[in-house]
Amino acid sequence: MTDDVVDVAVVGAGAAGLTSAIVAAETLAQDGTPGRVLLLDGAKQIGAKILVSGGGRCNVTHEVITPKDFFGNRNIIRNILAAFSVERTIAWFTSLGVDLKREPTGKLFPVTDDARTVLTALLSRARHTGAIIRPGHRVTEIATSRAGFLVRHSHGTTQASRVMLATGGQSLPRTGSDGFGYRLACGLGHRVTPTVPALVPLVLDHSMFHATLSGLSHDVELTSVADGREVDRRTGSLLWTHFGISGPVVMDASRFWTLATNRGAQVDLYGNFVPSRTAEELKEWFVAQAAEHPRRSLTRTLSMLVSDRFAESLCLHCSCDPQELTAQVVRRDRERLLSTLMRFRFPIERDRGWNFAEVTTGGVPLEEINYRTMESKLVSGLYLIGEMLDCDGRIGGFNFQWAWATGWLAGQSAARSLLAAKLPPYSA
Repeated sequence: MTDDVVDVAVVGAGAAGLTSAIVAAETLAQDGTPGRVLLLDGAKQIGAKILVSGGGRCNVTHEVITPKDFFGNRNIIRNILAAFSVERTIAWFTSLGVDLKREPTGKLFPVTDDARTVLTALLSRARHTGAIIRPGHRVTEIATSRAGFLVRHSHGTTQASRVMLATGGQSLPRTGSDGFGYRLACGLGHRVTPTVPALVPLVLDHSMFHATLSGLSHDVELTSVADGREVDRRTGSLLWTHFGISGPVVMDASRFWTLATNRGAQVDLYGNFVPSRTAEELKEWFVAQAAEHPRRSLTRTLSMLVSDRFAESLCLHCSCDPQELTAQVVRRDRERLLSTLMRFRFPIERDRGWNFAEVTTGGVPLEEINYRTMESKLVSGLYLIGEMLDCDGRIGGFNFQWAWATGWLAGQSAARSLLAAKLPPYSA
C-alpha cells in the first residue's frame, strides 16, 4: 500500500538533507510548478547533530576552503565546492536570516553563538517552501519502481520520482546517523568503502600522565607513522584530557590513526613540542641555559619552552628529578629529555569511537556519483549527499560546507530534472 506520492523524498533531515529539500522546493516553485517535497527522518527530534556541533554554536563554514582541506577524490571535491562557494553559503544563510561572524581562526559562526539559530532558520525555510518534515519515520528500504522509487519506512510506503540519500555516516549515532544509510545505498547497487571514525579524540594507556594535565592545551607538531612510513604531519593545538588527548590537531590527525589501525598496520603518533627548533639548536639552548643559570631547576628551565605542568610531567616520565639543578643534569638525562621533547611517542590505546567522532571516513565512492548534479551514476533519479559520501574534511566548518554544497547541488539538479521531464506534480 502506498501512503504518499511525492516528487522528491529526502531521507535524512540533517544539514545536507534540509538544504536539498529547501533548494528543490524553491527551484520547482520558481518555475511555477510547485512540487511536493517530503523529508523523512528516523529521529524524533530533527537536527540533533547541528545542535551539538561547534560546542553548541554550530561552526557553519570557514572563510577559506580548498580541496586540500578534504580527503577523498580531490578532483571531484574541487568541482563540488566550486558550485557552492563560501561566499554563496554566507549569502544563503543571510537570506535565511542567519548572520555569520568570523573568528580569528577563520571559522564562521552565527552571531548569536547558538546552533539553534541555524536549525530554526533551516526548518522555517523548509516549511515556508511547503516541504513536509516527518520525524520518527525511519526508512527501512528503498526500491526502484516504474514511477521512480518506493520508500518503505516505519509508517508505511512513499512513492517518489526522485530520492535524496542524506542519512549521514556513523558519527554520533545517538543523533540518528548510525550507518544504516550505507545499507540503503548498497541495496541500490552502490559500494561503500571501509568506514572508520574521524575527528575523534584518542585514548592513551592508563599508565600515561595525561590525567594530571587534564585541561591543559598547547601547540604541538604531530607526526603519524604507519608501518614505519610517515603518513601525516601537522601543527596545532593539543588538549590533554582525563582519558588521553584531544584538541584540533589531534582530531585532524585521528583519521590517519583509525584508518591505519583498521587495516591492521602498526601506527605510531609522535609529538614535537618545540617544532621551531632543530635538535642541535635545542641542545645548544639547553647548554647555554645551564651555563647562565646553573642553579635553576630543571622544571623552571624547561618551562621556558613548555608549560610548568607539562615540564614537570615530562621530567618524571623520563625518570629525571624535576627539581634537579640544570647544571647538574648529566648528558644521558639531557639527551633523553630533549629527544622526548622533540619526538614524544603517545601510547594510544584506542580512539573514543563513533559516539565521540564528529565525522566518518569512508562511504559511497565519489566516483559513483555525477559531481555536477550529485545524481547516482548507477540509479537514475537517486542522489547521494553529505557525510555518507567518501569525503571528510578537517575540523573547522569544512564538513558543514560539504553538506551545504552537496545538498544545494542535489536539490537544484533534482528539481531541474523534474521540470525538464515535464512531469506534472503529484497529488496525495
